[in-house]
Amino acid sequence: MRKQQREAILALLEETYMGTETALNYSTPFELLVAVIMSAQCTDERVNKITARIFPKYNTPEKMGALSQEQLEEEIRDCGLFRSKAKNLLATCKMLTEEYNSVIPDTVEELMKLPGVGKKTANVVASIVYKVPAIAVDTHVFRVSHRLGLAKGDDPLAVEKELQKAIPKNKWSDAHHWLIWHGRKICKARKPLCSECVLVELCPYKEKNL
Repeated sequence: MRKQQREAILALLEETYMGTETALNYSTPFELLVAVIMSAQCTDERVNKITARIFPKYNTPEKMGALSQEQLEEEIRDCGLFRSKAKNLLATCKMLTEEYNSVIPDTVEELMKLPGVGKKTANVVASIVYKVPAIAVDTHVFRVSHRLGLAKGDDPLAVEKELQKAIPKNKWSDAHHWLIWHGRKICKARKPLCSECVLVELCPYKEKNL
């Protein structure tokens, strides 16, 4: 892709989605961490329903960590992979209280030491909480960046590296949200709304739905 075309795409994405943030509801760094861990293979809408129910009671590592595996499973049963998520959340609460004084780590590397926290989750939390420049590649970012020709990689890490080269570092975190919201609103997985897309003239996607 030519540099001029890439810059035009990014400029339109910025103009359209400037100021957008995560769709997950949270009020503290710990709540964001929990919500992002729970969002794996689960919609943000579903996660928000669950966290609205549990955060008033279990909004700190100490409070959530005091639950048994069975109790936490029951609290988040309507979330996909709830058993493994409950196990990871309890282990994360334990590590946060014992090793981090209940403060969420401020680097991607330290965040990835927490159980259940992979690169994507660490990027999201570090970017939002500590303003660390990062691009978290979820299914929306992966799909949209491929269709727009911003990346060609076969896995999230490869796409992340390509996007880091294609997008100015000071806009990594913002661009992450632009791509997510474009994927949710317009560039949908099964039936992209190409006729409503501001990028339709610039987009190289061959299977446009016009």
